[in-house]
Amino acid sequence: MTTESTDRPADRSGSAPAGEGRSMLRGIATMIGSGTSNQVGAAVGAHAFGTLGPAGVVAVRQFVAAAVLWPAARPDLRRFTWAQWWPTLLLGLVFATMNLSLYTAIDRIGLGLAVTLEFLGPLAVALAGSRTRLDLLCAAGACVGVYVLVLPGPASDYPGVALGLLAAACWAAYILLNRLLGTRLPGLEAPAAATLVSATLYLPVAATLLVRGHLHGTALLYAVAAGVLSSVVPYAADLVALRTVPARLFGVFMSVHPVLAALAGTVILGQLLDLHEWAGIAVIVTVNAVAVYSASASRDPVTSRGARLGKRSTVRRRLRSTPPHGVPGRAGHHDGQRHEAADEGQEMPRLDSAHAG
Repeated sequence: MTTESTDRPADRSGSAPAGEGRSMLRGIATMIGSGTSNQVGAAVGAHAFGTLGPAGVVAVRQFVAAAVLWPAARPDLRRFTWAQWWPTLLLGLVFATMNLSLYTAIDRIGLGLAVTLEFLGPLAVALAGSRTRLDLLCAAGACVGVYVLVLPGPASDYPGVALGLLAAACWAAYILLNRLLGTRLPGLEAPAAATLVSATLYLPVAATLLVRGHLHGTALLYAVAAGVLSSVVPYAADLVALRTVPARLFGVFMSVHPVLAALAGTVILGQLLDLHEWAGIAVIVTVNAVAVYSASASRDPVTSRGARLGKRSTVRRRLRSTPPHGVPGRAGHHDGQRHEAADEGQEMPRLDSAHAG
């Protein structure tokens, strides 16, 4: 009896970490599959550029994304107020511009370089307004990484590089607009409505291709596959991964996408990169991972709680000689919990930042 009672808790305590470890490995495998699917989809879509052009591939991808997000969110557009409409319309325009500039950049400078330049957008948002020495070093490292990646010269495709940077600016705008809409619309209503706006903007492109007889055959299949692999699969996979993987790890792992894009471009499109391009990608990926980790760590609810407890103990020591009415009430404690939850929510990465649009 005594042996059984002591062995049972030991088994439970021993099995929990093993189960958590397997769950974490499944989450990491899911993230790898999600990122691979996203970049393979972009590479597959590039096969349709010759027939549909980047704009045609983006149009089909937008239709696929709208077909996925709209039934999932079911936003009631008739109840939208102007305060909800104007950022939604801007977000739809950002979706349309971001994807067109990215796909055109892929057509000009290749998948690996275009995606790497696009990732400067979230990096800029992570570093914006920061004054820490680490973040300043990250910003300087990003500049060095871009220079090594591009190595400006007479043969450089400056319009392609500019389009990649435009996609980065659009991604940064997406993050800011989505953060605003997150306070005005529930769930996935904002990206669903914005994707519908973007798909509507591409209706003339689809109509033109249809009239010319281009919207059929293998090219259309490639474009649809790009929409499924770059929107549907990553969206579902990221939802699964975030159930088992910490949000901070998820955000840091997103930095690996340029490497996956370069590999997909090499294997599927035959876009071989020079040594300096791999070096530039490595620098930008490292800088982005450090910046994201640093930004999320600064909002870590455990760290924030420890800081509050330290301040609280200091206040208690100072108030030991004060009258009882000088002790703060419980309302401040509850407010702190609400702010902590808000910070934790801000740390959660957006699932559709690289997929749904």
